[in-house]
Amino acid sequence: MRITNGISKAKKKMLNRQVVLKSYPSGVPLPEDFELIETSVAEPGEGQMLVRNLFFSLEAAIRSWLDGIANYFEPIPLGGAIRGPSVAKVISSHLDGFESGDIIFGLHHWEDYSLSDANTALLSKLSPEPDIPLSYYSGGLGGSGHTAYVGLHEIGKIQAGETVLISAAAGATGSMATQIANLRGCKVVGVVGGDDKATLITQTLGASAAINYKSCGDLKTAITDACPEGVDVYFDNVGGNTLDAALQCMKTFGRVIGCGMISDYNHQDNPTPIYNIWKLVERELTMKGFLLYTYMDKVPAASQQLHEWVRSGEIKILENITQGLPNA
Repeated sequence: MRITNGISKAKKKMLNRQVVLKSYPSGVPLPEDFELIETSVAEPGEGQMLVRNLFFSLEAAIRSWLDGIANYFEPIPLGGAIRGPSVAKVISSHLDGFESGDIIFGLHHWEDYSLSDANTALLSKLSPEPDIPLSYYSGGLGGSGHTAYVGLHEIGKIQAGETVLISAAAGATGSMATQIANLRGCKVVGVVGGDDKATLITQTLGASAAINYKSCGDLKTAITDACPEGVDVYFDNVGGNTLDAALQCMKTFGRVIGCGMISDYNHQDNPTPIYNIWKLVERELTMKGFLLYTYMDKVPAASQQLHEWVRSGEIKILENITQGLPNA
């Protein structure tokens, strides 16, 4: 999901709305764990720029930053603005290489205006094409698409003719991975959470088969039925029981791409046990986690290819847009 930001002209020059963390969630986050506040718009200092956020990407990974425990980023502190990827417009700049009017992508915060500098994660200048919606750059042509492309090529090393299993295949990253793997000549099987999603990935996104984990019964059996010769590459967005089932269905020398573990984000202090890790040894599997931030040198080539596929209509960008920062 993406949030497009509506800003009152009356407050534009004085106030900055922020969505902040009011309390650490217990399990599924609730509205009362957050608060919408107003602060003054900060002035950029040397080496900084002031940006107006236009679109936020509501990433599943944000949940992993709400528990007060550091992982690959510092946790969001109580009272701190929620961190998330955004497409933004530069209002004023004291940062070399950026000037007023530039459209950028970066890991900012859920607020009208953010200060950005050279240390902002994922910071890049965009060159939006007039016939492509700007919102695409917060999803399929942004972090989600780049993550799917880099994961499949750099970690999964996919080859035409291979069988690729993708969990959360109708999600932001999974939907892009499904289409990319299909375009690379792979047989794609997607694990999804509903019959409507199963129809979407098979009839619109190019998957050869879909498994509804909510109704399929034994997931290992369902994967085996859909991939009778085994799985060459598993793109894991879910972890937990789905990963445990997939490990049992891998071919010898198969590759597991560790992209996300969304099944455990709401209970990270008590994660789902993985019982079939021995398959890594038995079948000489490669299992590697990755963060897009480590592969930023691969993003330009990924972006170029994704643009080509979007222009040609070979890739469809899925969006769910809600208007207004207070609705985040």
